[in-house]
Amino acid sequence: MEVSTLELNARDIQLELEWFRQVLDTRIKLYFNNESTHSSIFDITPPDFSNSESNYGKLVSHYPMSFSERVILIMALIPHVRPNMFDILYTKNENFNRGFTEFGGINGKYHGGMLPTGETVNFILSGENLSSRFQLRYLFEDDHYFHLHNILHLEPLEKGQGEPKLSNVLNISEEYLSLLTTGKPYKPDYSTNFPAKLITTKLEWKDLILNDNVREEIDEILTWIKHGNTLMEEWGLNAKIKRGFRAMFYGPPGTGKTLTACLIGKTLGLDVYRIDLSMVVSKYIGETEKNLANVFDQAENKNWILFFDEADALFGKRTSTNSSNDRHANQEVAFLLQKIEDFNGVVILASNLKGNLDEAFSRRFQSMIYFPLPALEQRLSLWKNAFNGNLNLHSSVDLYRIAESHELAGGAIINVLRHCALRAVQRQNHEIHLRDIESGIRKEQRKEGKA
Repeated sequence: MEVSTLELNARDIQLELEWFRQVLDTRIKLYFNNESTHSSIFDITPPDFSNSESNYGKLVSHYPMSFSERVILIMALIPHVRPNMFDILYTKNENFNRGFTEFGGINGKYHGGMLPTGETVNFILSGENLSSRFQLRYLFEDDHYFHLHNILHLEPLEKGQGEPKLSNVLNISEEYLSLLTTGKPYKPDYSTNFPAKLITTKLEWKDLILNDNVREEIDEILTWIKHGNTLMEEWGLNAKIKRGFRAMFYGPPGTGKTLTACLIGKTLGLDVYRIDLSMVVSKYIGETEKNLANVFDQAENKNWILFFDEADALFGKRTSTNSSNDRHANQEVAFLLQKIEDFNGVVILASNLKGNLDEAFSRRFQSMIYFPLPALEQRLSLWKNAFNGNLNLHSSVDLYRIAESHELAGGAIINVLRHCALRAVQRQNHEIHLRDIESGIRKEQRKEGKA
């Protein structure tokens, strides 16, 4: 019987917990000068996961993790998988009628057990050895893989000026918590902490009618995503070009910009997240940058595609600095440019008008793709694709004449289809009349101020 990823993770984490229990017990005995089987916690050999098939074992072996790194990893998991394991650290210091400062740890708002902090890590791994304590700081620096790959970090529960960094809580990311327990890929929920929505489509490339030039540009994006790592690592281009891919889609509404982004993700098995700009942009100084940085930090190394629709609302042209508001707006644009340039994934910006965007973007983007209104043949294909389902066209309907007479984008044609379907269901049949289509077209033209 095949063992599930969840069961494999549970088996190896159980072994790691038993090892850590010995480490913690030994540290406490040594600290209080009690009799101990071991003279050092480093004499306790961790489990061998070199041939493990669990996500936990694979992660430990991949880097490979040192003794100290493994202690930190399992400590970050304990509040989620074995919260009572830190209860022994609630031991009271009878001399001062309070807990031991050196044990670190804090009580959460709702969590019943102790949440380990950087001080807890230092106590277990260093005891009173200052040299070891200083060396451990590197494990929480920005250039360590714990931070670079968003595995775990020290997170302050509340802002406090002058608080030591090691007083912050040891926190494992939601992505790795999911990976190391249930084994399921982490897909963040839409919230103020992650103002982005996962977007998908049931359509295929055959449903998207584009001209050859646009198709060629899209193929370049697909090729980069498929072979970018090969080009960077094996071909040695990482010394000359930056990681990631930045594309700009611009053109009239309804011409397929969002659908193209969805199909790129669908083709390559990547999640596409549309950033909700209403929750990113803030009138308060520094908040927009903070919100956007949070999105990019969570997306780093995830193989996600970040899609900014109506991007000119966030990435507009910089202006002359006539006021403090102008300076702040310009700082925002400069910050966003830098975040996009440094991001190692795929970013797609969409705008109806290229001219609304800051000119500096063109130098930082690998593709600037114009999505024009479809030509006659493309419009005819769009009309045929839209009405080729269970709906019956009345004999008076000539799709060629309709396509020839009206310059509509694909999105507008789909809106006409919805309008016609509603008319038909009101009549309790599946037949589409010419007057239904003409009524739907007039409705779309009124939206654009053309009728």
